[in-house]
This record gives sequence, structure tokens and C-alpha cells, in this order.
Amino acid sequence: MLLSEDKVFDTLKNIKDPDLQKSIVETGGVREMKIKEDNVSLKIALARTGTAEQMQLQQQIVQAVKEAGAESVGLRFDTLGEEEVKQHGGSSQSQEEKTSLLSKENKTKFIAVTSGKGGVGKSTVSVNIATAMARAGKKVGIIDADIYGFSVPDMMGIDQRPTVKGETIYPVERFGVKVISMGFFVEDNAPVIWRGPMLGKMLNNFFNEVEWGELDYLILDLPPGTGDVALDIHTMLPECKELIVSTPHATAAFVAARAGAMAIKTNHEILGVIENMAYFESKLTGEKEYVFGQGGGERLTEELKTELLGQIPLGQPDIDEENFAPSVYDREHPIGAIYANIADRIIEKIGK
Repeated sequence: MLLSEDKVFDTLKNIKDPDLQKSIVETGGVREMKIKEDNVSLKIALARTGTAEQMQLQQQIVQAVKEAGAESVGLRFDTLGEEEVKQHGGSSQSQEEKTSLLSKENKTKFIAVTSGKGGVGKSTVSVNIATAMARAGKKVGIIDADIYGFSVPDMMGIDQRPTVKGETIYPVERFGVKVISMGFFVEDNAPVIWRGPMLGKMLNNFFNEVEWGELDYLILDLPPGTGDVALDIHTMLPECKELIVSTPHATAAFVAARAGAMAIKTNHEILGVIENMAYFESKLTGEKEYVFGQGGGERLTEELKTELLGQIPLGQPDIDEENFAPSVYDREHPIGAIYANIADRIIEKIGK
């Protein structure tokens, strides 16, 4: 049986606007609905968007509409007009103040991990530097700011979600690292359309609405390139430091130079370059093969007038079924030791 608009409307009657405590159908929040071969696309207006509760609501909608028979659910969000909010008993009262990572009193050091192009292992580097810093006794958080290509939870073997109490999100902790990711708020990889202003709002929430506690370092795994998210980070965090990840390949290094140039232009200090997939080391002979060529990392450090913090070979962590984390290297693993050295160097550089 084909899914009808009436059936979807009936399903949405059970979902309440978190601020107005009224059904999103009653508030007139269902702005658009399109059904094509059991694929439902919705535009929903709420009293306030970009909140922790919107993320929970997003999961509820996707789940409910799928239970009603939809194959997939696409969601966009909009904000109800002031008059509409008043009409349904809402007000624009300011929320209770949280300790924001963006406040002047906050002492957290921000480190953005960036690359010119995708596929250079930037998220693997972010995750392993964060865990290496935590092993060194530092209080560390990681924001998976790669809004479309979020992979940090999977890489760290995280299968639970953050808890949300009222307006506050509590991050998930693994290997001593507090983690927040867009991936936590998307049901079964449902497509969510985030445009420029909304992306900025989303990132703001990750800083303002998450209860991070005390942090020494916050690692930001940025999307590749120099798009909206990178620009938002540059604007929001003028004191942010940057790590540039590249491979030895000349093209990757050339493209990474653009990300570095943007950092320099916005006065972000570049901590250094990490050359990933630098070589393959044979377990049998110990010989190194430079599969992706050589020299990209060095050329990049010369161009950006910074240092090469480390060269990470191709490899894979030992998989522990009990404590599953497909991309995290143990301290004892040779590649884990390289990450530990890089983390120590970063801590030393920032401490100066």
C-alpha cells in the first residue's frame, strides 16, 4: 500500500515542538511534505532551531515516519515566526546560561585538523592524536565537525549516543576522550540538509550546548577543503591552532597548501604538517616502500614555514573484538608510538 499524506500527518500529530509542547501539526510546523515512492521529504518549522532538542526530535520524526511505512526520510528545518510562537503560548525567554567553550574565561586550547582534499586520513589522525593526548594525562574532547562525512564515532568504536537532559548534551566518552559528532544525531544515515547558516548554528551548539566539563584541548576534525565549516571555525575561534594533514603525493601537498594559506590569512597558527600514508614497512624485511612517492610533506612544511611533526606509515591497528575501535592504535603499536611522539610535540609547542 502506498504511503499517503494523511498517514504521515497522523504520525506527526504525536510529535511535539519541544518548546511549545504542542504537536508540530497543531503549530502549523509541517511546512512541506513530498512523497515519492515511499520516500518522504519534510520541511518542519520549530519555535527554535539548532538546539539539542531539535536533534532528538529529528530522530523521533525519522523513526516514526519509517514505522508508518516510509523507505527513507529527508528533513529540512525552518523557524516559526514570532507571531506563530506567541499564538501557541511560547516566548523568547533566554535560556539558562551554560559555560560555553567560546567564553573568554575558557582556557581550552583548540586544534583544528584540516586537509586540502578528502581521503588523506585526516579523521584517523584526529582520533589518534586525541587518544594519545588523553593517554598523556590531558583532558581532551573531539568535535567531528565534518558535517557530511562524519566518521569519528565509527572509528572509535562508539555505538552509544550522547545523553540529552533539558537543553544540555553530554558527550560520549571513549579512551578518555569526550566525543561529539553530527553522526550521533542522524538516524540510519538519513539525509539531513544543512546549509551555510544552519551549519554555523550546529557548530555553535557543539560549543555552547554540550557540557564538556574542563578540557585542556579540543580537537576539531574539519571537512576537507576551505568551505563554509572551515570559514565558520576561523571566525568563531580566532585563537585556534591548525594541523595540516597531507600524503607524500605532490598533488595532495599542493592542495593542502591552500588550506594552510587560509589558516595563515586568518592568523591561525599552524602547529605543523603530518604526512600520512608516508610509506609501507614490510613486516618480513623491515624495508620501506614509498608507495605514494616522497617529499610532499617536506615541500608543504617549507611552503608554510612550519615543521613536519611526523610521518605515519600505512598500517592498521590490531583489532581487539572485546574493545572494538577499528582506527585507534594502542600505545604499544609502532604507529601508536609515532602518534604519542606527535602528541607530546604538540603539547610542548602549545605550552610555550
